[in-house]
Amino acid sequence: MTTGLSVTVALSLVEPDLSEGAKIVGSIYPADDTGVAHRNVLFPCGTSAPPARYEVAPGRYTVSATLPSGVVLSRDAEAHEGSDTPVTLRMAPSPFESHSWQYLMGNIESYGAYHDDSTVPVPRSQGSRSGVRDWDSIVEPGHAAWIGDPEPAGWHFAPMLDLADGRAERQVVFELARSEPHSVPHLALGDEAARLYRFGAHGPLDEDGSATLAGPTGPRQFLVVALAGSEYVVTLPAPWGSAQIEVMVNERQSPTGSAISVSVRDSLVGPALGYMTRGAFDAAATLVRDAENLLYGKMENPLAAVAGAYVLVGSELTEQPQRWDPWLDHLRREFDWMSDGSLLWAMRHLRRAHSETERSAARDALVEAFDRGVPVFTLGLSRLIHGLSEFPDDAECARRLDQARRLSYRVDMREPFVIVALRGRQQ
Repeated sequence: MTTGLSVTVALSLVEPDLSEGAKIVGSIYPADDTGVAHRNVLFPCGTSAPPARYEVAPGRYTVSATLPSGVVLSRDAEAHEGSDTPVTLRMAPSPFESHSWQYLMGNIESYGAYHDDSTVPVPRSQGSRSGVRDWDSIVEPGHAAWIGDPEPAGWHFAPMLDLADGRAERQVVFELARSEPHSVPHLALGDEAARLYRFGAHGPLDEDGSATLAGPTGPRQFLVVALAGSEYVVTLPAPWGSAQIEVMVNERQSPTGSAISVSVRDSLVGPALGYMTRGAFDAAATLVRDAENLLYGKMENPLAAVAGAYVLVGSELTEQPQRWDPWLDHLRREFDWMSDGSLLWAMRHLRRAHSETERSAARDALVEAFDRGVPVFTLGLSRLIHGLSEFPDDAECARRLDQARRLSYRVDMREPFVIVALRGRQQ
């Protein structure tokens, strides 16, 4: 019988859509540098997920995992000849079991911050409520507005800048919606000051994961909320296959500083997005490469494919051709309702350009990306700004760069998906 360590990360993820838990990136190091090391491997996170077994030589080891939140868990273990040794890495408890995914992503404080009377953070405004203001004919008090079928022009830069700067002639939902927007209550879970909303491919879900609304959906979806006197347009990365999209509106303090957090309850790509947002591209790439065939095999989930492409392009430092290069071209050609495909193609080709013809092709793809509208992913907005700035003498690029920069001032760049904070309407 061989010798092994069987590793799990303990966090309760007991809801039906997360029965397989999540995958976390970690490493196993021998204490004396003579045993078998396993670097950048995947550990399961969740109470029902089976442990991951790694063969090692007998001896002492340090087992560590870095969470998407940036927290590092570590413990020592001794592997005995001919047996498996269980190793459990334990997190501090989530403040609410319903918020455990947000806690894993690093978007909410631990249990103690919410349940210790001496330290519990208070809402930013005594009168603050998440919801939509002054739209009583459409949205009930304290609710948010789900825009499942927006106007295609609504997510382009000029109209989004008008909303962000308070220059729009109508209220936000009327400017964005093509079909009727819907009033959405938050889930009756957890804490009133850390509200959760969940969405499936076709709209809002209740606590049991059942759809609560039936309405037309477009290629992009948005949620509009108000918090402590400010309004936000939140990009929903839906549909994301069978995975649920979760939005937390946090009136209390957040470890990231973000008032609104959007995450995907996807066991592999969800944590990869958390790593990517915090700049840990190596960890994100470990997860994405494990799911490459799933992401790109049939392109059934273009948003997940784009997320994986951001990680692969961002972590690839050579100019050598990669097996995923043709996928970038496919994302650009087949999904013209989002700018991210054109942008990824431009990023990759700008980095590899060795002639003016190649630079010109990358430039044209950047212009195309801008003209298709605001990216779904925040990283796309920053990469668009970087790419356009490579052409300072090009008037068309300069004009687009100015708009992209001005919108970025209103976007929470700490979040994986574009969330635009709006000024009040000008009178």
